[in-house]
Amino acid sequence: MTSGRNRSTGRPTLDQVALRAGVGRGTVSRVVNGSAQVSPQARQAVQDAIEELGYVPNRAARALVTQRTDSIALVIFESGERFFAEPFFGRIVQSISSALIVRNLQMLLMIAQSAQERQRLEGYLTRQHVDGALLLSLHGNDPLPAKLEERGLATVRAGRATYPARGCVVDADNRGGARDAVRYLHQQGCRRIAAIAGPQDMAAGVARLEGFRDVVGHGPVAVGDFSEESGAAAMRWLLEHYPDVDAVFAASDMMAAGAMRVMRERGLRVPGDIAVVGFDDSVIARHTEPPLTSVHQPIEQMGQEMVRLLLAKLDGEDLDDCEIVLRTRLVVRGSA
Repeated sequence: MTSGRNRSTGRPTLDQVALRAGVGRGTVSRVVNGSAQVSPQARQAVQDAIEELGYVPNRAARALVTQRTDSIALVIFESGERFFAEPFFGRIVQSISSALIVRNLQMLLMIAQSAQERQRLEGYLTRQHVDGALLLSLHGNDPLPAKLEERGLATVRAGRATYPARGCVVDADNRGGARDAVRYLHQQGCRRIAAIAGPQDMAAGVARLEGFRDVVGHGPVAVGDFSEESGAAAMRWLLEHYPDVDAVFAASDMMAAGAMRVMRERGLRVPGDIAVVGFDDSVIARHTEPPLTSVHQPIEQMGQEMVRLLLAKLDGEDLDDCEIVLRTRLVVRGSA
């Protein structure tokens, strides 16, 4: 017995898929384009026919009709080294990719930090190449989001800007999560609480430090860049200048892990001598010794919401300015 794919000659057409599925050509088109206005039964019949025939949509022809590329850029403004080292990026990329696949859209992952990389990126991000852009890990007063919107490219940012800016944003409640973490340390009897803050040219770094200060005022603060090594360096500085600290709030799990490594090197017990709380609730939190108490931020939901907002903009909804802030929660483990 031969399959439909083997019997067909040439490239399968939309009409052949419709005939095999027993539906109209328009129904096949809606399934291929990711429309929600198709019954589950019809969608399954079309997907089965596509698989049997080996049908592949002609994206070039589609683009001429729809004026869409079916491609979304995910732009991460960090070095490749940091992108591959930090679990946060892998989780949100996977979430965004999964949400786009449901709509039959391609994700173009772009990492840009140097001036040359950014220049190439700015030239590429047009409606001729992508339908929209998701922007992640912006630093400082970055003009790129405004430039992209001015040229008519829909964008959604992960994280608020550190300056007044228009646009669509999805963020976690960084300030509230930090505040909950430091309050918990205070409730545990800690009174000399220090912070290892994130970079102050990023909204997440600023907000998490603000949450710390909401509880303890002007306690000791060292600043890192969310990496493990910066957390270790910050902890060495804190122990040198504030040797009596009894708790540390680190603005990322990576920095918390670096701080705990330094504590072990100095013979300090966690949490016996110094309690530690991180932020992210990443896989790292479950593998430190002891396991790390951490603020959980809904990274997967952030990615899904970013895609939802971007697709709503592409579908014509009036979303020039919108902000979604997702709740965080403290996950208590052995480090505090």
